Amino acid sequence: MTYIENVFACIAAPLVVAALCAGRRHLRIFVFSLAGMLVCLLSAYVNTFFAAILGATDLGATAEIAPVVEEIMKFLPLMFYLLVFEPDADSIKSALLITAVGFATFENVCYLISNGAEDLGFLLIRGFGTGAMHIVCAALVGAGMVYVWPRGALRAAGSCALLGTAVVFHGVYNLLASYGGWAQYAASALPTALLAAGLASRWLRAARPRE
Repeated sequence: MTYIENVFACIAAPLVVAALCAGRRHLRIFVFSLAGMLVCLLSAYVNTFFAAILGATDLGATAEIAPVVEEIMKFLPLMFYLLVFEPDADSIKSALLITAVGFATFENVCYLISNGAEDLGFLLIRGFGTGAMHIVCAALVGAGMVYVWPRGALRAAGSCALLGTAVVFHGVYNLLASYGGWAQYAASALPTALLAAGLASRWLRAARPRE
């Protein structure tokens, strides 16, 4: 039996200590990292609950239930941040990205505990793919929220549309990863390629001389 809560406590403990020592300037990084790991843990419970209630197969739970639950859970810390602190655009993007990194990190830890760590090559491909997928979804939602949140009439509809897009992308990734074989490697390559393209575009814009 895997006591994943104990694993979470052991990983979270040094982050809590670091957050207490880092001061207000860097506190947000540790808080949202912890929030990402916590919602990953809670997502596992919620996924299991809905899979049992709906009688879903393993594939159904992975490709249909998990993307919805996980994207909504990742969004909750940002929603709290938006409602309570009213952050600026850069803070919105970074908060969601850090939450996604914490989520992906703890998800990879859970995978290692369940499946072992013998095949380093496959684990690296999966680790980068999973991390890139969560970051791509977070970047998509974060960039969209910067636009829709200041426009009160678009908040609800825009948030739902952004979450729906992230859920679809997440579901495609999970479906390919569950199929196995070449599709599993394609699943990791897709978000990694999108993330690389986005970074390259950002660097090119930054390097372009201003007129």
